[in-house]
Amino acid sequence: MYRQRKEMGEEKKREIEKRKREEQGLKWVPKTQLGKDIVAGKVKDVEEIFSNNQKIFESEIVDLLLPNLESDLINIGQAKGKFGGGKRRPWRQTQKKTAEGNVPTFSCLVVVGDKNGHVGLGLGRAKETIPAKEKAIKQAKLNILSIKRGCGSFNCTCSEKHSIPFQVKGKCGSVRVTLIPAPKGTGLAADDDCKKILRLAGIKDVYSRSSGQTRTKINMARACIDALQKLDKFV
Repeated sequence: MYRQRKEMGEEKKREIEKRKREEQGLKWVPKTQLGKDIVAGKVKDVEEIFSNNQKIFESEIVDLLLPNLESDLINIGQAKGKFGGGKRRPWRQTQKKTAEGNVPTFSCLVVVGDKNGHVGLGLGRAKETIPAKEKAIKQAKLNILSIKRGCGSFNCTCSEKHSIPFQVKGKCGSVRVTLIPAPKGTGLAADDDCKKILRLAGIKDVYSRSSGQTRTKINMARACIDALQKLDKFV
């Protein structure tokens, strides 16, 4: 009886939520105060959220304020090969020993950005690849950051936002990443996976230097994000 009542209560809640969606013409019903303010039109720019030091708990907020987001996978896994020389791939597979046998789990790391100063990184785990990717994309949207761009190179006199304003250092585990301003036309002189993060952040020219266990791509990506995050602290 208790289970039946509980199921009946959940069904009523779902019906009420559906009615609210139909009335408001939305695909989702905001549960946080920030989401309600955005639906009401009180908050119209994502920069207002960052300036007020507010935390985003709903990924739909980012979808509304930043509709031009792009996503890319970072190669954190490795396929099986002879003598450990397997090709890099975006899915990292782990196994858990149980009485029923081996239970596989897939992980993936996703970076999202609008190529205009906003970027986020997210890690997702699931028993299959597609749900893991969906979780990673959602987490990356919740971790969205505002990146300060500029032209801090001594060899460049332009005032465009094609590079970073000054040198910054980021770290995660044993990995250390240093980003250095570069003149216009240099390109992204960085690791292949760091290039994906910098490209989606809207940075076109930069020098980089890295040290530590750089083959651990999760720490490498997080160190790059840590360096970009420090651009906002010192400006």
